[in-house]
Amino acid sequence: MQVIDFLKKDQGVTAFIAKTSRIKNSLLTGVERGAFAVLIQAYLAQVGQPLLLIEENEYKAQERYNDLSRLLADDDLELFALDGNLATQTAVSSPDELSSRIQCLNLLLSGRPGVVIATPQGLQYPLSAPALFKKGQKHFAVGDEIALPDLAQWLNQAGYHRENLVVKPGEFAMRGDIVDLYPLDRESPLRLEFFGDEIDTIKTFDLTSQRSLEELPEATVPAASDHVFTAEDLDRAGRELAGDLPKEAAASLEIAQEALANGQLPDDYDRYLDYLLPESFSLLDYLPAKGLLLFNDWQLIAERVKNMGAINDDYLASQIASKMMTSRQKLRLDFDAVLKADCHHRLYVSLMAHSMGRLRFGQHLAWDSREPQQFFSQMELLKTELDSYAKKGQTVVLQLSSRRQAEEFSQSCHDYDIYLPLAEADGLKEGRAQLVIGGYASGFVLPDSDLVYLTEKELFNQNKRSKKRIKTLENAQRLRSYTELKPGDYVVHVNHGIGRFEGIQTLETDGKKRDYITITYQKGDQLFVPADQLSLVQKYVASEGKQPHVNKLGGSEWAKTKKRVAARVEDIADDLIELYAKREAEKGFAFSPDGSDQAAFEAAFPYEPTPDQLRATAEIKADMEKAKPMDRLLVGDVGFGKTEVAMRAAFKAICDGKQVAFLVPTTILAQQHYQTIKDRFKGFSVEIASFSRFQGQAESKKIMVGLKDGSIDLVVGTHRLLSKDVQFKDLGLLIIDEEQRFGVAHKEKLKQLKTNIDVLTLTATPIPRTLHMSMIGIRNLSVMETPPQNRYPIQTYVLEQLPGTVKEACQREMQRGGQVFYLHNRVGDIEETVARLEQLLPEARIAYAHGQMSENQLEDILSRFLDREFDILVTTTIIETGIDMPNVNTMIIEDADHYGLSQLYQLRGRIGRSARLAYAYFLYQPNKVLTEVGEKRLDAIRDFTELGAGFKIAMRDLSIRGAGNMLGAQQHGFIDSVGYDLYSQMLADAIKERQGKKPVKKSNAEVDLGLEAYIPEDYIADQEQKIEFYKKIKGIGSLQNREDIEDELLDRFGDYPAAVENLLNVASLKASCDLAQILTLVKEKAQIRVIFTDSGSREMEGPNIFKALEHVSWKARIALGAQKRLVVTLLLPDKLSRRAMFTELGTFAKDAAEIIQR
Repeated sequence: MQVIDFLKKDQGVTAFIAKTSRIKNSLLTGVERGAFAVLIQAYLAQVGQPLLLIEENEYKAQERYNDLSRLLADDDLELFALDGNLATQTAVSSPDELSSRIQCLNLLLSGRPGVVIATPQGLQYPLSAPALFKKGQKHFAVGDEIALPDLAQWLNQAGYHRENLVVKPGEFAMRGDIVDLYPLDRESPLRLEFFGDEIDTIKTFDLTSQRSLEELPEATVPAASDHVFTAEDLDRAGRELAGDLPKEAAASLEIAQEALANGQLPDDYDRYLDYLLPESFSLLDYLPAKGLLLFNDWQLIAERVKNMGAINDDYLASQIASKMMTSRQKLRLDFDAVLKADCHHRLYVSLMAHSMGRLRFGQHLAWDSREPQQFFSQMELLKTELDSYAKKGQTVVLQLSSRRQAEEFSQSCHDYDIYLPLAEADGLKEGRAQLVIGGYASGFVLPDSDLVYLTEKELFNQNKRSKKRIKTLENAQRLRSYTELKPGDYVVHVNHGIGRFEGIQTLETDGKKRDYITITYQKGDQLFVPADQLSLVQKYVASEGKQPHVNKLGGSEWAKTKKRVAARVEDIADDLIELYAKREAEKGFAFSPDGSDQAAFEAAFPYEPTPDQLRATAEIKADMEKAKPMDRLLVGDVGFGKTEVAMRAAFKAICDGKQVAFLVPTTILAQQHYQTIKDRFKGFSVEIASFSRFQGQAESKKIMVGLKDGSIDLVVGTHRLLSKDVQFKDLGLLIIDEEQRFGVAHKEKLKQLKTNIDVLTLTATPIPRTLHMSMIGIRNLSVMETPPQNRYPIQTYVLEQLPGTVKEACQREMQRGGQVFYLHNRVGDIEETVARLEQLLPEARIAYAHGQMSENQLEDILSRFLDREFDILVTTTIIETGIDMPNVNTMIIEDADHYGLSQLYQLRGRIGRSARLAYAYFLYQPNKVLTEVGEKRLDAIRDFTELGAGFKIAMRDLSIRGAGNMLGAQQHGFIDSVGYDLYSQMLADAIKERQGKKPVKKSNAEVDLGLEAYIPEDYIADQEQKIEFYKKIKGIGSLQNREDIEDELLDRFGDYPAAVENLLNVASLKASCDLAQILTLVKEKAQIRVIFTDSGSREMEGPNIFKALEHVSWKARIALGAQKRLVVTLLLPDKLSRRAMFTELGTFAKDAAEIIQR
């Protein structure tokens, strides 16, 4: 039997469910939370029709979704994600929400017996006609015919944006016969290859490499929007909006009108639905005629509609007054009108029988469902109750979430003479107690069905962790490399200095076409760099807002700058190498391999470790088992389980009798880590202490004695641990949390402490500096990018700062018992902000905190906030790192466009630390035009709603904000003067030299065979992608590498023309010429002249040159030219194919390279 089979015993409820599909209005009261899930299951099984469930607000809708997510198949349950507040609804929000709404509409239209959960605002959301939305879905199969212009038109209408390169869901790109598109419901984007109008192949492709993955016979592509518009809709909307534009309308309104007039959809098109939709439809128009509309707690829903109506009316009024909208824009449907026009059968469910106003019901049942008793892990109490249930002949089911937990629990029960068999969820035995692995979020008692169902919530007071839905869009954003070039960017030419990149030009010389990169210097002088010398050009990246000094072409100033920086770099390289060499030479302690205690400690972790946690742990342990001291940087997003990895390392050290010091930047953090570590080490005999300001004199003395005599195994503390009076008996591992937050003096002390012990540094901000140090290879790096189960991406909104938005966001959080961070980054008027919020939210308890308070004051406020004495904390960026506050799940940031990107990212990571959906609101001043950098930042952070973006953010930040201080403050000027890449390259070279690694001897050969060797405009039109391929072709080093590039060109752009084949051949030849120390290889009429560099000429003297010519079939002359350089003249035969020429030259260059590199 399954749970729902037990309901058959209760004739009343079975008959009631059957009648819901015949009676207009039914009322069911007495429904407890656990029993609600059973009701839904029973309805789907018995009636087999789709169900639209309306919950009071987004929070309750999400909770219900979590409750049902383990019981229903992924495809049969969807959440209509929509913010009830119009200001946030029309703001730019994360793509996940849009995707979920599209899935909802598809589920309802399919007619399958599934559940869509929405809020009353979801019912008010204006939608396109269902028939039109259905047309927005297209099926493609290999062999189908469709003209490319028709496909482009359909994609436009279905809400896809045309781009040069597809990097995120909802985009498409067209190149010749190839169409790339990224549907919102797929893990990977699709590539359609055409032969004429016929689809030749359909493949998925990888977002990062842009290479094809697997072939598919067919694919269905849904609309990329929850609305579908025709060309007529856009045209009509443009005309009508033009007629309604107020005098001196806001710029955003005029921009939208222009876009519509040009047949384009504005980015914020949902603000113009009143113009775009000829007729508005609601979710109810998508629910099939036999489907059921279920309201949970009608009274609360009606109240919510009234309250939200008032907030939204205020918003519209302010928008119309500031001429940001016209009076026709309502942005939502009237709730009462939607219900009045609707003919579906309705079921009203509530716990108590309230007055329902004017509603009349065809049937009403007071169902007897109850909450079970709570046991709080008291086994004697459980035994007593089980005996009592058995006497009454009731069926008892005890649910656990995994087989391992069920076995452990069963074992514990034996100690109390309780014997419970493990049953299958569909094989429950009537009249007895049994264990089951199941998915109910909370338990229930159904007396009329003789069923008692208990979950971990009732047994141990543990909340069931809801199943993580795999989000197709989780990592759907290819992070563009920070080195990508766009016209207008500043660039550094290694030999000529800093200039402005103007783009690629195809120039014709001697009747041959070639691509050149154009760079403008002082006084408008231009340098044309052949595209095959692209490696000499790098993007200029430096400190934020730093306008570089553009050099003069041909002057000596650049050479002087480079010389100055080189001298500084040498010093730094010396320092780093000294530090590195010291560590390499130091004998550290080699920890022994894991024993059974370690295995027991790791098995006691209550969650499933992520693959990254396991990998990072293995890397750290491998370092610890070596005899040289470890220096590893563990980069992991906020809340991704770095502490657990650190605790496993700590336990390993303690098992070998060593002490562990866990160093944190603040007292509160010390308290929190101490608590976490104490809880985690419970049951293992490890002595743990906390050492900070919070400990009095007597306690501090006791701890110092314990550290000195070795009775304390692990100490968590602030910089107090670095004081001279603190001595360890045998310190083996130092764990440092957020090292960048310690002052210079503390860092010096750390350096002295570090030399011969193992050091593990944890950080959630991969600061470009630390990152680059790891990349250059001075420290080892472990990166954690997978979020733990059951953490949702943070819903992120970028919108104007309006009182209504702030009020609704705070109230929503407070209603679910949560707290709010309100970021205001000016200490001067922070109290005015508090007063303003108190007026807006009289019911809220508000406190404030900033860095100018004394440490004690600050700790006091934060502790009280942590203890939930306040609802809202108005704060400066001091909350940026560390403190874990799982109850804070809404963050509002004023003037978000003023913050740096990793800072915004760090701040946002302070919320969403629990199994609740979290909301971040990035606000900017109304009517403010954002700077390009500010806009880029907010755009980036919204794109990265997925968890694990911290590492990517650092790279993106490197490009927007510039490099920051790579090795401390004094570096800024040097990085600014030559740019980040050249600086890093100089530093890496200096380090290699000091490590005794010999650089490969290479020239930079000029190869000119009088052929057209370039990428034509009609093959790759987009400049950025063209540069990307010039870089790749420039990097050809081996046959394998060349074949890869050829495959990629064919895959992404189709068959390449002769000019591109020449380019590939010349690049392969040039790679060998560089290794052979050849200066020039030039075709002159019927001969080819090869001149070697000075060092190349010396290496090839005597017999070597004859050896290199051994496999060449052409006649050759050898001579010494100007500056005693070796010159080889190769005489070409009369009839010579291009392929034969490249083969012969390639053989000669490779043989010469082998001799020189020996």
